[in-house]
Amino acid sequence: PTGTLAFGLLAFAVSGALGHEEQSSESALFRLLKMMEDSPERVANELRNSPLAAIVDIPKLDVEPIKLKQNESVLPFVFAHGMGDSCFNPGMKRITKDSGAHAGVYSTCIPTGNNEVSDTLNGFFMTMDKNVDIFAEKVRADPKLASGFNAFGFSQGNSIIRGYIQKYNDPPVNIAVHVHGTVSGVAGFPQCNPSKNIICKTIAALCGDAAYNPVSQGMLFQADYYRDPKRVTKNGYKKYSEIAKWNNEGLERNETFSLNFGKVKKFVMVKALKDTMVFPREGEWWGHFADGGTSKILTMRETKWYKDDMFGLRTADKTGKIFFETTAGNHLQFSEAELFAWIDKYVLS
Repeated sequence: PTGTLAFGLLAFAVSGALGHEEQSSESALFRLLKMMEDSPERVANELRNSPLAAIVDIPKLDVEPIKLKQNESVLPFVFAHGMGDSCFNPGMKRITKDSGAHAGVYSTCIPTGNNEVSDTLNGFFMTMDKNVDIFAEKVRADPKLASGFNAFGFSQGNSIIRGYIQKYNDPPVNIAVHVHGTVSGVAGFPQCNPSKNIICKTIAALCGDAAYNPVSQGMLFQADYYRDPKRVTKNGYKKYSEIAKWNNEGLERNETFSLNFGKVKKFVMVKALKDTMVFPREGEWWGHFADGGTSKILTMRETKWYKDDMFGLRTADKTGKIFFETTAGNHLQFSEAELFAWIDKYVLS
């Protein structure tokens, strides 16, 4: 259907990956599906090189991390990558290895695909829920994680970690470090702030029109955490949206989400002060746009999901489990030194 283009294909239209600007939405959809069938490597490469990609490629420290003796008092590290990235990419491999070396612990990145191409594509064309299920399966298959782990999410990878915590959390997450995360959902198209630009506002409206139906929610990762403030009170959002279910904003309340959320000892929320990928950026600190539009932003403690403790956020905050950090630049612009400082402060201290 035409609506799915607001997610799966607007990405390619913006990045130029599909090429033909005047093609109909239906032909663009069929062209993309044909591309995926004929050359998944090409589609994965287009995604990696598009403005939508959130790929970790931070500068390496001038000196090698000190390789500490194995620290048996600290649980292993598990990393989840962002949109367009992969556990098989050099940047994710390096940061996973260096972080483990810094802390003296086993450290691994959990992919939802078995190679770079499938891991990249699954970050777009597999549902958020299915990504979480595969993540959980691979966590449980690793005997080194059997006693629990500390989770680090980058960008969209934070949605996978949040989903794992709320749906499974066995083995349990001890400390969750959410770096520039989509934990609250998003209300705008990446690189296109709906509160600042009429074109971006129009694209956000198209995304909202497309998001809340079984097709979009059953096909596209990004549709599953799209939270349109103009539609959060409507039946389509409540009935079909995956992020609505996780927030307990849907038609049914799942108390397991709150119970599992409460098992985490610390949530470290890192916001990029100049983020142009996550709208509103306050979502990286559990906030969101006020219902009805994109002009007013609510902080975490102003949201309904906090006030009504809809999935355990208020309880976590009242028990001192929520911590806030910032980085000065744009999305995923941080250094290994900053990451190691968060590890030292919240995990090793």
